[in-house]
Amino acid sequence: MDWSQSQIPPLRLEARFGDRMVPAFCDRPANLWAMIADACARNADGEALIAGNARLSWRQAVEQATRIASGFRKLGLQRGDRVAILLGNRIEFPLLLFAAAHEGLVTVLLSTRQQKPEIAYVLADCGAKILIHEGALAERLPGAQDVPDLIHRIAIDDDPARARFAALADNAPAPAPVDVSEEDTAMILYTSGTTGKPKGAMLAHCNIVHSSMVFVSCLQLTAADRSIAAVPLGHVTGVVANITTMIRSSGALIIMPEFRAVDYLKLAARERVTYTVMVPAMYNLCLLQPDFDSYDLSSWRIGGFGGAPMPVATIEKLKAKIPGLKLMNCYGATETTSPSTIMPGELTESHIDSVGLPCPGARIVAVDPNGRELPHGEIGELWIQSASIIKGYWSNPKATAESFTAGFWHSGDLGSVDAEGFVRVFDRQKDMINRGGLKIYSAEVESVLASHPAVVESAIIAKACPVLGERVHAVVVTRAPVAGEALRAWCAERLSDYKVPETMAITADPLPRNANGKVLKRQLRELLEA
Repeated sequence: MDWSQSQIPPLRLEARFGDRMVPAFCDRPANLWAMIADACARNADGEALIAGNARLSWRQAVEQATRIASGFRKLGLQRGDRVAILLGNRIEFPLLLFAAAHEGLVTVLLSTRQQKPEIAYVLADCGAKILIHEGALAERLPGAQDVPDLIHRIAIDDDPARARFAALADNAPAPAPVDVSEEDTAMILYTSGTTGKPKGAMLAHCNIVHSSMVFVSCLQLTAADRSIAAVPLGHVTGVVANITTMIRSSGALIIMPEFRAVDYLKLAARERVTYTVMVPAMYNLCLLQPDFDSYDLSSWRIGGFGGAPMPVATIEKLKAKIPGLKLMNCYGATETTSPSTIMPGELTESHIDSVGLPCPGARIVAVDPNGRELPHGEIGELWIQSASIIKGYWSNPKATAESFTAGFWHSGDLGSVDAEGFVRVFDRQKDMINRGGLKIYSAEVESVLASHPAVVESAIIAKACPVLGERVHAVVVTRAPVAGEALRAWCAERLSDYKVPETMAITADPLPRNANGKVLKRQLRELLEA
């Protein structure tokens, strides 16, 4: 099965990054700024950015971005220089991205959850010349001796007297944009660094343009669409699935400072939201609001999700309460510039165990440890090839060589591809549990637990065992009191005996997550071993 060609723009094979051949859209913007300028040309007076009381049309957003671009020029920044952004979800975030694209600068996106050593590492590694940060985070910034390339620090604060950003934006609009190649790096996003130091994934202009066009064509987005950015903008889902996708559609981006279910529902109803991408737990938290039925969410037609399986119970509840909402699994990563697969909304219920079909132009294969493609349905590491795959890691040829083969990115995910092309993801290689030689994929056990009426979410991790090597341990978040034995019995009715969790930790506290919404299993393992 494949995406209907009636909704997908034509593609052709093109050389990319020297040694790759990938299917790319024939008719596409030349770079990120060209995509922004095109949005303005098509919908100049339509709403572009909404945050609190601030509302900007596309014409106004482009004008403000070019004023910031002039400020960058005054500071002496030149094409290819790195601009680090340490901001939460606020209207200045996309405006800075627009301005950097105008000047051919590389934006380096930092998380507001990062601490001083992490921030120092990223700034030093990428050689950032300027850091634009939340005023409230000033104490987390490294000293000058730790970041020798950093020349400028500019604070953004809700109190204008404490902010230096106004001076950067108080300029005449910049003239013509700087000319950049579509293979030039547009953004650097650092991976979570689960092993060793974080790696700076280099997202080229062509990667971002391609991924944005994939979202718009597969989800059939238009200038009439209105998206809520409920996930952090400083991560690949926020910056691509939200910001640049809405650029491509020339629709409106509504920015939430942080996700709270009750605030999300109020905002979605008031702004007549049509599209969003969130993790499944966010949908579940919305459904748990006692006044959910009082909100008019009839405009909401596309609900993208990723990062974890969507419980069947959540899908059924959303279908009953918002009949016009299509839930679409979107599987991807920073290295794939967000989407690798998307599940057509009409197939979500019938293929609940799949993350979807490869995106237009993408090829996904399951391979054995020797890099050989496996037959349909067999489980191996998923390798992904497409025009969205990044060119490599910043100043790290060793890591690039280890993670890419002939344009295929080694995802580290264990999964399979069936004869119809549907992709299934079972576990991260490092998270698979080996119980005396029997392999257990956490996603399968977590899905069974999620179907229990008292369970909000769960995480399956390995517990060291001197006899079997590893045993199954579950951390379960519940909404109502339930005994561990009852949950084990629930699993035993639905799973092979060796997959049933032998120990459990039951809590009402949410699972620890990174800023992308993925559960931090490493942290859970450390707590278990403590």
